[in-house]
Amino acid sequence: MSWFESLVLGLVQGLTEFLPVSSSAHLRLTAAFSGWKDPGAAFTAITQIGTESAVLIYFRKDIGRILAAWSRSLADRTMRKDPDARMGWLVIVGSIPIGVLGLTLKDQIEGPFRDLRVTATMLVVVGAVIGIADRLAARDEKGGRHRAPKQRKALEDLGVKDGLIYGCCQAMALVPGVSRSGATISGGLFMGYRREAAARYSFLLAVPAVLASGAFELKDALESDHVAWGPTLFATVIAFASGYAVIAWFMKYISTRSFMPFVWYRVALGIVIVALVTAGVLSPHAAESAG
Repeated sequence: MSWFESLVLGLVQGLTEFLPVSSSAHLRLTAAFSGWKDPGAAFTAITQIGTESAVLIYFRKDIGRILAAWSRSLADRTMRKDPDARMGWLVIVGSIPIGVLGLTLKDQIEGPFRDLRVTATMLVVVGAVIGIADRLAARDEKGGRHRAPKQRKALEDLGVKDGLIYGCCQAMALVPGVSRSGATISGGLFMGYRREAAARYSFLLAVPAVLASGAFELKDALESDHVAWGPTLFATVIAFASGYAVIAWFMKYISTRSFMPFVWYRVALGIVIVALVTAGVLSPHAAESAG
């Protein structure tokens, strides 16, 4: 992998990680369109450490409170009723599905799931799901001619059942094209949560899963001679900087705006990929992973 490739891929990772468009799909597609080798699942996981570091810094006050309250709740059972302590436990609960499936499906994640036909299908299908969830949320927020606006749930209303459902939605993002934020936020909207609440829990829920995945891949990479460490670490830094900017913008955007621009983008991109693969312009299978 060249330094220029790492710059471009780091920017792609940071710009798309928190938007409902699938960062793993865009990394795969950027390499395919540019004629580069597939950066691979390990590169994706390691650079995601950069974007999750941006989450840690952006939500540092929330995360600090949650960690402090959760730690105290280990010894003091009465603390488990504290909202921050509960959130700590709910993040753990919500992380179980992706942890189990990530280990179980590791070979598929690094192989068959990276087929561009799978990516294109997920872009279109999940895009439609996000669009339906967005319309339902808008209907509740605005009401109608004969219907008053409906109060949607806040994070304080989150329980174990909803946390597990969020977790299952997050686990779907193991397939390129799904989008971690797209799956979890739309899942939250379907369950009746406000847009900001769904996004905030989505970002918090991603922290342990992504850091654990990155650490797991990092361990394997340290034992391998096929990782270009300079470009990979450079891409991780670029992903951190661009990711932080996107979080700040996205949290403001979702408070008043629709997800429909992202939905149309996903559907259009999926159709273009299918057309290019069908025409033989793009190979559906990944080239040998870049080192």
